[in-house]
Amino acid sequence: MSRLALTSDFLSTLRSNLLKHKRETCAVLYGRAVKVSDRLARIVVRESDHPQLSAYSERTSVRVQLRPEFVAEVVQRARRNKESVIFVHTHPFSLNEFSAIDDAGESELAAFLNQRIPEVAHAALLLTPEASIARELGTDKRLRVVGVGEKILWSDTSVVTGADDRYDRQIRTFGLEGQKILGSIRVGIVGVGGTGSAVLQQLVHLGVRDLVLIDPDTIEETNLNRLFGARPQDVGQPKVAVAEAWAKRINPAAKIETKLDSTLKASVARSLADTDFVFCCTDSHGSRAVLNQFAYQYLVPTIDMGVVIAVQAGKVTHVAGRTQMLAPGLACLACGNLLDAEQIRRDLLTDFERRADPYILGEPEPAPAVISLNSTMASLAVTMFLNAVAGVPGSGRFLNYNAITGICRPAICTPHPSCVVCSFRGAIARGDEWPLPAREG
Repeated sequence: MSRLALTSDFLSTLRSNLLKHKRETCAVLYGRAVKVSDRLARIVVRESDHPQLSAYSERTSVRVQLRPEFVAEVVQRARRNKESVIFVHTHPFSLNEFSAIDDAGESELAAFLNQRIPEVAHAALLLTPEASIARELGTDKRLRVVGVGEKILWSDTSVVTGADDRYDRQIRTFGLEGQKILGSIRVGIVGVGGTGSAVLQQLVHLGVRDLVLIDPDTIEETNLNRLFGARPQDVGQPKVAVAEAWAKRINPAAKIETKLDSTLKASVARSLADTDFVFCCTDSHGSRAVLNQFAYQYLVPTIDMGVVIAVQAGKVTHVAGRTQMLAPGLACLACGNLLDAEQIRRDLLTDFERRADPYILGEPEPAPAVISLNSTMASLAVTMFLNAVAGVPGSGRFLNYNAITGICRPAICTPHPSCVVCSFRGAIARGDEWPLPAREG
């Protein structure tokens, strides 16, 4: 299902401001439609316009209409900026469905917009005291309304599916509604190595049934100590293919899309706009930088994680892990100084450019890796995911783990008010308006 994505603060404020009136009330939102494989994946909302009383030609408790002059100004702006227009109105008295009056009004609006701004998707958003319901303008194609922030607001619960008896014990923990959400969302995992394969195992067991797996690598013998589902006979096979087969042994009904490719390519990273949540399980600073901006720019909540084992003179000196959620209102990796600019530069070079670079000599030394440490960070990440999407209690969104002391601590990182990635001045909700910091292709 396609999505109408807003920040959670934006959605909450919009609902509060419009639903306080006893008469139907309107607003107009502006956003960017994002297509993946020629299909609408999401409309990312960034700005709003609230009409003055003079902009209404009719406004009662059961009907509302805006003046043609106001609508014309809206369409002119959207045409100039190549934006999607989302017409919002309320049903103050709990009619949780578009009415026949809404259908007729939308039909006229859709015809006008399709003529003035062709090939751009537009939408209608209905707010009631109980729900937020959206559809492509003038059609019956539903859009899932998603408020993205520290907690994810799934506002249209009518789109979720049922749950199997196998999930009885976890339903007793976080409820049937949480289980329905898990069964209805699409999750991307970037990197299905040590941490990524552990995340995949847990998600499939939890009941996530729609997944996208991205990894450019094949299995090597040195991967077998930590790669869930991999067997000696899988050496030389693509990691994503082995992960898909193993996940389907856990749940044959799982729908899994695989990409033997890298999110260092802009087109591959952008394709994740057709997901509801992403796990970044790569050890590449370049991929992290791309997905860091992607999360805010396309309003796709993302959890980044990593494990570092430091060895000096044959002895382990540090064992640390980090799990961090990236979403509006939360600090990004740039704000935490967690990205190495030189490593990003090197990661984004092509093979030819890397060979020609006089500052890159030899091959990088393989990093130490242990399955138990990868599994610890994967479990922290998946629990954080459940906190954000399924209502499991928990406020940690940035956790540091010290395996030597056995201590896991929440970290505090304040978003920079003018950060190019996670501030409103920066990439938040810009969609395709801005390019991703990735290779072309």
